[in-house]
Amino acid sequence: MTQRVELATVMDRLAVDEMVTEYAVAVDDGDWAAYRGLFTVDGRADYRSAGGIEGEAGRVAGWLAGSLELFAMRQHLIVNRQVRFGILEHDTGDTARVRADYLSPMRFADDGVGGSGAPDLVCGGRYDFELLRTPEGWRLRSVVVHEMWRRMPERSPAAVPE
Repeated sequence: MTQRVELATVMDRLAVDEMVTEYAVAVDDGDWAAYRGLFTVDGRADYRSAGGIEGEAGRVAGWLAGSLELFAMRQHLIVNRQVRFGILEHDTGDTARVRADYLSPMRFADDGVGGSGAPDLVCGGRYDFELLRTPEGWRLRSVVVHEMWRRMPERSPAAVPE
């Protein structure tokens, strides 16, 4: 492998990693225009394992906007990223696959408790991202969520008036 190819691979790895980070930030911030802009024209997302839908990215963005508005706080941590490149036309790779774990704590917008600030819902699992090099740079072709667990903290029962 030449130094030029090695440098291109490092640059691609950084760009792919940035796309995954931009995905997490767009979801957490509720920036659905940015979310749509991360995908290829035919890009798709699949949230069925988390109780959601599968379909083209714009349609899924609409579903996410409605579903996640319940949560005032979302923090999406995507870790343990494994990046693999594939080749279409160029020797540095035109496709990428990322497998990464996630942890996602969320707090309801109006939980009526005003309490501890602890999350109301925490879930975790794994993402499979497929990316494609486009003239505009790397874009998501597919995102598949594999939710593995979900926890909702126990709430103490409301005080009963005497």
